Amino acid sequence: VQLQASGGGLVQAGDSLGLSCAASGRPFHNYSMAWFRRAPGKERELVASISRRTGKTYYADFVKGRFTISRDNAKNTVYLQMNSLEFEDTAVYYCAGSARELGLQSISSYVYWGQGTLVTVSS
Repeated sequence: VQLQASGGGLVQAGDSLGLSCAASGRPFHNYSMAWFRRAPGKERELVASISRRTGKTYYADFVKGRFTISRDNAKNTVYLQMNSLEFEDTAVYYCAGSARELGLQSISSYVYWGQGTLVTVSS
């Protein structure tokens, strides 16, 4: 499956921003999806995931209550709504796909990756 992320940009702290990731190539509903991010000088980390069958979501502690992951299988798209953005949210955000229903907190579960979209939050 091919993934194309979009929606990044430059915002101020406290602002909101929405990311989208469009999938193509294979039936989207067969894949669990996630957003990862890599901040400057840091490792890639999981932000949120949503499972393919039950739609169960997971959020990293640092985004709980601020970010929302959702998916629209009819549009083959996964979204990440980011509210109350902080300077520390500055990173390249990647969408990723997995054929698994469980184990979605492990980066090794994901075999499909988008190209990344840059989010810059000014303080």
